Amino acid sequence: MKSLNEVFNGEDLEAPFQSDAIRLVLADSQGVYRAGICKIIALETDIRLLAQADTIEQLCAAMEQQQTDVVLAEGELLIGARDSLAELQRISPGIKIIAQTTSVHEIEAVELYRHGVRGIISRSISPDLLIRCIRCVNLGETWIDNQALNWVISAFRAQHAEFRDPSPRPRLSPKETEIVGGITRGMRNKEIAFELGTTEQVIKNYLRKIYDKLGVADRLELAMYSLQQKTVRADVGEAAKSKTDRQIA
Repeated sequence: MKSLNEVFNGEDLEAPFQSDAIRLVLADSQGVYRAGICKIIALETDIRLLAQADTIEQLCAAMEQQQTDVVLAEGELLIGARDSLAELQRISPGIKIIAQTTSVHEIEAVELYRHGVRGIISRSISPDLLIRCIRCVNLGETWIDNQALNWVISAFRAQHAEFRDPSPRPRLSPKETEIVGGITRGMRNKEIAFELGTTEQVIKNYLRKIYDKLGVADRLELAMYSLQQKTVRADVGEAAKSKTDRQIA
């Protein structure tokens, strides 16, 4: 077992890492569980396990020393220290966090997603699905099952009802509306750019403006806002749900 700040390099594993390998940090209080995850990750040349931690404090220290793409963390560590999620994002803006839990309740799931977690998975997840989750989250996708999606939608609707006001909704341009439609259908930036005949960077620039205009933080909130406010057509919402179901299957 490697200690906290020891790095897994090509000499330790059978195959060399890809130059663009996903830089992963693992945080879990159970050493036996960390050992199992290490064995799974060691088989992948496109994922590089940089460090291990068994507390939030060690995780923060590891991220300060290593440039990290994805954090795979025990859900109980995150649930017990939600303020630390903001600290992790301060240390590494844009960090993508996956929580592994034995079980998660509605309030906990909604709060984790609300505070920036990109995926919640079971600790009994299969190795293949775990690797798939890490890769998807690294690409900027949100890993969410149907139950958690319903919880998030319900929480969003409740929040909307509580804070509803008579002020007019922000108006989106035709191009912005098309981009929102693509997000709601589960498309990636590259796919939206191809469909609209432009570049990924242009789509990213538009998305930043859309987030600011609508007051949302990320793609998931944008999709939920759009479905709730009917920014896009109802049939687009059904297409998004269908794609989500296929990704989860």
